[in-house]
Amino acid sequence: MARIKAAICREHGQPMTIEEVELRAPSFGEVEIRVDAVAICHSDISLWQGGFGGSLPAVYGHEAAGAVTAVGEGVKGFAVGDAAVVTVIRACGACPSCGNGRPSSCEDPGDPAAGPIASPEGEPIWQGVFTGAFAEKVVVDQTQIAKIPSDMPKDAAALVACGVITGVGAAVNTAQIRAGQDVVVIGAGGVGLNAIQGARIAGARRIIAVDANAAKLEGAKEFGATDAILADGKPWVEVKKILGGRGADVVLVTVGVAKVYDMAPRYLANGGKVVMVGMPHFGSNATYSPLLMAAAGQGLVGSSMGDVIVKRDIPWMVDLYAQGRLKLDELITRRWSLEEINEAFADTMAGNARRNVIVLKHD
Repeated sequence: MARIKAAICREHGQPMTIEEVELRAPSFGEVEIRVDAVAICHSDISLWQGGFGGSLPAVYGHEAAGAVTAVGEGVKGFAVGDAAVVTVIRACGACPSCGNGRPSSCEDPGDPAAGPIASPEGEPIWQGVFTGAFAEKVVVDQTQIAKIPSDMPKDAAALVACGVITGVGAAVNTAQIRAGQDVVVIGAGGVGLNAIQGARIAGARRIIAVDANAAKLEGAKEFGATDAILADGKPWVEVKKILGGRGADVVLVTVGVAKVYDMAPRYLANGGKVVMVGMPHFGSNATYSPLLMAAAGQGLVGSSMGDVIVKRDIPWMVDLYAQGRLKLDELITRRWSLEEINEAFADTMAGNARRNVIVLKHD
């Protein structure tokens, strides 16, 4: 077993501690990755707060990039030294969802209690969402990783693991935005900015960002928003004015707030759809009028990790970045050390960061 440092959550909502843990070697179909950078996602914060459940103690973190340091038996296509992105998408390859080309909704991803992390005394430590990347190394299933160019900055690459694929994928894969359609993106945080980028890449006519933070709206224009509306009063009225009286073909909700979902259908045109990207805590519910939505031919659809296929979509997005057509570096607000993780969490929760990234240095 390898002895590594990791940020451990022992009580929800309380500061994490940097501790030494044991990481077992990769078994059949698994790879070991040295973590060079890991971004902080709001899902990590929700896990840390206890909003998504899960066992304790735990190591969170699921937006990572680094290099392969060991491979288990049966691993194909990866070798020690390969640069890679580590995602949360763990796919069995055999369930109906995987068979239908939706591995992000895999129905049998494995046993979350059978993770590779333990304390030096043998106490099991939960590997948050099959990743546990707030650590010097991870052991994950080979389906969770994708190769990247060796010279790609790891801090930028880490963003592709979740925030980028979730936002871009929601626009391109889930919403299937077509050229000329009108799109509203509610929330101009990290995922929202990537949903805006996805709508731009897909050829949307108007891309209207809606947020309660005026500074974030200015930033949204840098990523492709054609218009920006402050979420005050009845912003859907302003949106429809911009669109000539008609609503949007697609509304992407990228914030995890139930009351925002209550309002989302009001932005829609007849035949439009709301794509549910942001994840409120368990127990947070939204209310709709099935009669009105059915009469207008409107719909609701969930988007799990942008419905991406790791080996297909990540290389595509990485190439868009190399061409200058997908912004990644501009998403990074600040870089932190692993020892500063609690401060980085606090800064993220303050609401001003696009993405904070933990950068690890190795001897």
